[in-house]
Amino acid sequence: MQQTTDFLDETKTLSDLIAPLDDSDYLQETAFKAWTIDMVLRHLHFWNKGALLSVTDETAFEALVVDLTNALRDGALPAHEEAHFNGLSGRSLRSEWLQLAHKTADLFASTDPGLRLKWVGPSMSARSSITARLMETWAHGQEVYDLLGVTRQNADRIRNIVVLGVNTYGWTFANRKQPVPEPMPYLLLTAPSGEEWTFGNEQADERITGLAEEFCQVVTQVRNIADTNLSVTGSNAAAWMEQAQCFAGPPNPPPAPGTRFMRPRN
Repeated sequence: MQQTTDFLDETKTLSDLIAPLDDSDYLQETAFKAWTIDMVLRHLHFWNKGALLSVTDETAFEALVVDLTNALRDGALPAHEEAHFNGLSGRSLRSEWLQLAHKTADLFASTDPGLRLKWVGPSMSARSSITARLMETWAHGQEVYDLLGVTRQNADRIRNIVVLGVNTYGWTFANRKQPVPEPMPYLLLTAPSGEEWTFGNEQADERITGLAEEFCQVVTQVRNIADTNLSVTGSNAAAWMEQAQCFAGPPNPPPAPGTRFMRPRN
């Protein structure tokens, strides 16, 4: 699966970004729910471990997630993840996260893409599972780029996230118990390489055009649609972009306009 390489490349890129940081720097708060860099890495590390166990040991996976319902409900997930890793932090956390990501990528590279895997909520294919790991690494990585004041140089592997966003068009509405508006808008997106990516049936009255990375920012909820330069035409397209959510879980509102942006570099 190409997605395994893409996941690992995205992980390495984030790892390289934070490589120069000292242990104390990992305590800096991002704009995402005041999570620190430590919290971000522990979260990615925890769920990478979950993905690995979902392939190798279902019983161990179930034990890993057994207490998560209350933590998710009470907003205590970061504390739960910190306790699981015995407070692992800073550069040591970065090292262990990177090592496990390599193991996870190697495992999925030799796994049947269609294999059904347990997860928190519905099961999913191995391909979808590793794509979700890529998506989360990219999405949570954005808050670290923003905090450090570094402009992200994206690669065309974000096409995986665009596809995930497209595939969850209907789910975004169904998850909110809303009727799914038809037709799905036509997408004309410019990839980081400059290539044009299109999705859906071409139409003038329901369409979204602009940078693929900004579309990814909206569907992963790291930016409000108002803070992008995407061109949105039609009521279906507007409703989608106002609440798009490509990740699992209960309905989650996007960040308020103007609250997520790249901080000036010191």
